[in-house]
Amino acid sequence: MFRLDAQRPARFCDGLTRRDFLHAGAIPVLGLTLGHCFSLAGRASDGAYRPSLARPANSDVNCIMLFLVGGPSHIDTWDPKPAAPEEVRGPFRPTATNVPGMQIAEIFPRMARHADKYSLVRSVYHTATAVHDTGHQMMQTGRLFTGGIEHPHVGCTLGYVKGGRGEMPSHVLIPRPIGRTGGNLPHGHTAGYLGRQHDPFILNADPAVPDFQVPDLLPPSYIAPIRADRRQRLRDGVDAAMEAFENNTQSRQLDASFQLAYRLMSSPRARDAFNLNQESPAVRDRYGRTRFGQSCLLARRLIERGVRFVTVNMFETVFDEVTWDIHGSRPFTDIAQMSREVVPNFDRAYSALLEDLTERGLYSNTMVTALGEFGRTPKINPAGGRDHHPGVWTILMGGGPIRGGRIIGESDELGYRPKSRPVTSGEVAATLYRGLGLDIHRELPGPQNRPLPLVDFGVQAIRELF
Repeated sequence: MFRLDAQRPARFCDGLTRRDFLHAGAIPVLGLTLGHCFSLAGRASDGAYRPSLARPANSDVNCIMLFLVGGPSHIDTWDPKPAAPEEVRGPFRPTATNVPGMQIAEIFPRMARHADKYSLVRSVYHTATAVHDTGHQMMQTGRLFTGGIEHPHVGCTLGYVKGGRGEMPSHVLIPRPIGRTGGNLPHGHTAGYLGRQHDPFILNADPAVPDFQVPDLLPPSYIAPIRADRRQRLRDGVDAAMEAFENNTQSRQLDASFQLAYRLMSSPRARDAFNLNQESPAVRDRYGRTRFGQSCLLARRLIERGVRFVTVNMFETVFDEVTWDIHGSRPFTDIAQMSREVVPNFDRAYSALLEDLTERGLYSNTMVTALGEFGRTPKINPAGGRDHHPGVWTILMGGGPIRGGRIIGESDELGYRPKSRPVTSGEVAATLYRGLGLDIHRELPGPQNRPLPLVDFGVQAIRELF
């Protein structure tokens, strides 16, 4: 790629961002390949800004997905087993919540006060390989990737079907995509076969750092706003002389992505949506000054300002960091470390998010789900941790049309498998789609234009949650 104002050409390969579009207003005539163009265009997802902070007039339901990378232990969190043997029940006692009959682990005191706002689905399971990647795929898309087919994330499907609002992206992923977790498979956070133009807008920054900014919403420092506007006008002039090129379907798709990228960068409202400095110190403290806490706060700001779907990854990797992946020995975490660092972080941020959304009148219009890729083995291993176990685990769902204060399904006495009402990842996806107002039988244009429904035939939403 060439900068029109540069003394020498600036060439980029894999590190392209949306702001790089501003380097050259006449991309088609400067020889940039379509492959590079679409790689760049794919990162500028659908979406837009809604001018009012009030709930959307059409009462569309939004969603915040908190993805608990690593796989929380259901027994040590939201499905305690106090009557099980010591090597199974773990070190934490159950505690009562504000919903009669609902107990969770004592290490979640804030969540216990808000149990009426969320429901526990205690019988989620899958039968695929017990590795992180397969769970990431299934819980974010509803399906396991097979035959080279990558299915779209629920948020990407929503963006494809409903589009964005104003100038904001329809789906934002924060703070970063899931990275290395031990496998070499896709993690399920993209638009898959729908095309990269429907991928989420990825923050790629830590909102907890003092100088937090969104790199892709900032024009390069050497381009003043008036010069950026000149480049846009220059590109418009070049496009007017490129009728044959613009008549190509793929080029029109690229042009739409360019225009979205330009609107995001040039819109003060869009930039303000990501500006956490507009929040009071008290509000920021309420969520916790951690990466996850500030990501949850940012998710609320984005939903408030017109984004339809926000995915928050609590962690990027499971290695050399204290996470939910409690194998017990390095480079992983043990149960005690989890309870000291991970749990308070989640308990504070999740509870603050539910409170904040409720106080602002947004929770009745916004689903919030917190889920991991699997549970943990019932028996504590010799290293003081628990290993991967997709046989059964618990997820949290609430907000929007989802009723709180309910327990759906149960695991057996040892937390090894579902005892009643087993729930698949497809049913979880169907529940989100139904809550978002989408027809789960709607067909998407799959690979080779073969129509694929939102969920597999026969899969239904979890009716008990509505």
